[in-house]
Amino acid sequence: MSHIIHRSLRQVPPLAAGGEGITLVDTNGKTYIDASSGAAVSSLGHGHPDVITAMHRQIDRCAYAHTAFFTTDVAEQLAKRLVEGGPQDMGGVYFVSGGSEAMETALKLARQYWVEMGEPQRTRFLARRQSYHGNTLGALGVGGNEWRRRAFAPLLKDALRVSACYEYRGRADGVSVDDYTAGLLDELETAILRAGPENIIAFVAEPVVGATGGAIPPTPGYFQGVREICDRHRILLIADEVMCGMGRTGTMYAIEQDGVAPDIVAVAKGLGAGYQPIGAVLAHKAIVECLRSRSGMFQHGHTYIGHPVAAAAALAVQQVIERDDLLARVRSRGAVLRRMLGDVFGVHEHVGDIRGRGLLLALEFVRDRETKEPFDPERKLHAAIKAEAMARGLLVYPMGGTIDGQHGDHVLLAPPFIATPADLSEIVSRLSDAVEAALST
Repeated sequence: MSHIIHRSLRQVPPLAAGGEGITLVDTNGKTYIDASSGAAVSSLGHGHPDVITAMHRQIDRCAYAHTAFFTTDVAEQLAKRLVEGGPQDMGGVYFVSGGSEAMETALKLARQYWVEMGEPQRTRFLARRQSYHGNTLGALGVGGNEWRRRAFAPLLKDALRVSACYEYRGRADGVSVDDYTAGLLDELETAILRAGPENIIAFVAEPVVGATGGAIPPTPGYFQGVREICDRHRILLIADEVMCGMGRTGTMYAIEQDGVAPDIVAVAKGLGAGYQPIGAVLAHKAIVECLRSRSGMFQHGHTYIGHPVAAAAALAVQQVIERDDLLARVRSRGAVLRRMLGDVFGVHEHVGDIRGRGLLLALEFVRDRETKEPFDPERKLHAAIKAEAMARGLLVYPMGGTIDGQHGDHVLLAPPFIATPADLSEIVSRLSDAVEAALST
């Protein structure tokens, strides 16, 4: 009997014994292709020697130093690298231990900025329906995923909501992409004017929606329009790149591809690639300078922020990505995987959409391809596909409630950046078998 409160309290998952490259192995000797990098985390795969060496070196040198007393060379180097390679005019980095912490930090930083700017009446965040920004109470309050929020709703400070940029479901027949995008931007501005721009702290969004929606990219011009509206009404733009950032979509920051620089960016999963728990928040230099010149501090903190071993792991990950030109590989391998998925699932009667960027791709499943009618939620098709995939030695990232928190099923694929075309072919083959088995049950 396990004494861990596992994600399911009705079963204990297999025991992981080790991993190498894109595979993991359990204690029974069964191997699994990690086609989702866990939760889009293990971008360099498992057991990368350069990262492990860097961690050992840092442990021997200094395993821990509390940031109330010290900084460390490795944390300073990582921060410098992130700022110099980040969106335009980033001025500082705040390290945390994961994605939810990063988003909680981003929200508090944005609020403190306005307080110190003499505008404490700004108390509301603006976000999108069916969004997800973390499981801590602040991040959960901003997120719009009703299934995750329901039990904790009385504890949450709710955000203002607008429609998601979800072209497959949101763009009606006969409506052009440009007109659909313009409608979303009009809705955003209307919501801002209704609430009063002077009351809003920031607009929060994932540049490419991750787990909750399944690799949903924005329409062309969407984020450029969002940036212009936020600027016009003096509202901060927070980019949640916890899942889609750090090279996962083919550029270090996903929002780069939309030609936009946010005011605050949250990153995590791919930052340390799973070798250590770490996340980070990058802030525009105007925000950093505001706090420096007024209170002189960010009123926030955790025991393990800036952990030197985590920083060493993350720095090594970023160095490997640059040295091995893995961003170019993500783009090329992403195109290969997209083509393979199209060849197998492009005309499948129960696959409504294949979408994403780089090596963050997803399939959305439908009962009827023509009407886009989803499967009955009681069927839990996404869970059945996961189980059938694991039985075939394949790890994928499924989710239900794609459409509204209750209806809809998708499967996310986010293989390590080091995956070869042969690896991708095997992933698609096993996934195809798993999907057919789940549909026939």
